[in-house]
Amino acid sequence: MKVMTFQVKTAERSDAVDITASVAEKVRESGIRDGICLVYVPHTTAGVTINEGADPAVMDDVLRALDRLVPWQADYRHSEGNAAAHIKTTLTGSSVSVLVENGRLLLGTWQRIFLCDFDGPRTRKVHVTVQGGDPA
Repeated sequence: MKVMTFQVKTAERSDAVDITASVAEKVRESGIRDGICLVYVPHTTAGVTINEGADPAVMDDVLRALDRLVPWQADYRHSEGNAAAHIKTTLTGSSVSVLVENGRLLLGTWQRIFLCDFDGPRTRKVHVTVQGGDPA
């Protein structure tokens, strides 16, 4: 198993960046035709999710809803002042898995993969591994 890594720069405190093309490139680099792709974000204040990418308002709505659900300022005990970012990451999760068929991500018509940063702007790492049959 080979782990491939790329970086993503975010622009705002709460930001959702479409990383589908970068993940697809790593799938191509792997040479695996059929299997599963794991996308993992090794951060405690950033996560990864799959959602609609055709309308950018969807991820804006997701980020705004998370801001309402987990406000930045509240009665948190975490001393660094970014407890909301940790909680949002727990809600989104740090990894997603996507099936690979014929060397391509098997996403739905409207689905895209997003890195969600809740304590930006920062440069974040994304790790990708593809497992399956022997490379073509």
